[in-house]
Amino acid sequence: MNILINAHSIIPSSRINGPGKRIVVFFQGCARRCPGCFNPATHPFRKVYPCSPDMLFKDFLRPGTEGITVSGGDPFYQKRGLLNLLKIAKEDYGLSTVVYTGFNYEELRRSILCKSIFEFVDVLVDGRYEDSLRETTLLARGSTNQRFYFFSNNYGEEDFYMPARAEIIVGRGGTVTTTGFSKVA
Repeated sequence: MNILINAHSIIPSSRINGPGKRIVVFFQGCARRCPGCFNPATHPFRKVYPCSPDMLFKDFLRPGTEGITVSGGDPFYQKRGLLNLLKIAKEDYGLSTVVYTGFNYEELRRSILCKSIFEFVDVLVDGRYEDSLRETTLLARGSTNQRFYFFSNNYGEEDFYMPARAEIIVGRGGTVTTTGFSKVA
């Protein structure tokens, strides 16, 4: 069963959104609307880019990709799609998985569906973005209240120290995308 996800955007190759070369999928929709959020365009619950994981990997996966990072918006508003995406990433492509969420792990683990999702997550970074607690080290998270949960032995916290806080990607046709953990003017 190939359940669609509603993506905001997809970055085929990033080195700032987790360890190694990663495909990054930003889900559309988040009710939390944290003040100072890096991705406010992902907040509205509207259709932006509905896609199946099979199509996503066919169109965006590049040679040498180590893993997939999922962010948003918040991917846990699309739990079935998230589960499907992560399962296909792991089982069909052998990718490592990192998921960022504004929910706390304690909230999520109450859900049976979330427990199934965690089976396919290597690293979960949880917690609302708090602008007053903005991360100032090179650790790949938005604010210091956000916690890392390692569900496999693939990574440790040391793997989430990034050499830079943001990445600017110039795509085909001159499209410029900024991503990472710091606002770039």
